[in-house]
Amino acid sequence: MKQHTTRSEAQTATLAARLAVHLRPGDCAALAGPLGAGKSVFARSLIRTLAGDDALIVPSPTFTLVQTYTTPRGEVWHFDLWRVADPEEIWDLGWDEARAGIMLVEWPERAGHLLPARRWEVALGPLPGADDGRRICITETGPH
Repeated sequence: MKQHTTRSEAQTATLAARLAVHLRPGDCAALAGPLGAGKSVFARSLIRTLAGDDALIVPSPTFTLVQTYTTPRGEVWHFDLWRVADPEEIWDLGWDEARAGIMLVEWPERAGHLLPARRWEVALGPLPGADDGRRICITETGPH
């Protein structure tokens, strides 16, 4: 487990880019934290790094629940499970197919038992006294 403190969105994005270089097909990055914790900033930077395109438009999949991106490293599946009531619903989103690519999952607790055991857990939270500051803990689980 590695703990990080960022004091700006740019620093949070840089940390996400550093994680992105480690991700390969079959990997899952699970982004957890309350609303406003920086999950979208982190996800956007991670996807842009994987795509090799700093200007890539990366909308939040809050309403579509999943967005996919073709990158030099393979298919990236960005899930936002905030509106998922039952983990079984995620099968309809291409969950099984996504496991062959790189999965980025916001609100991973809503995936329940379907979340891969082998994953990078990224816990984000606000840094008191710093508007754009974040405390970010990154942990590898399962065999890597």
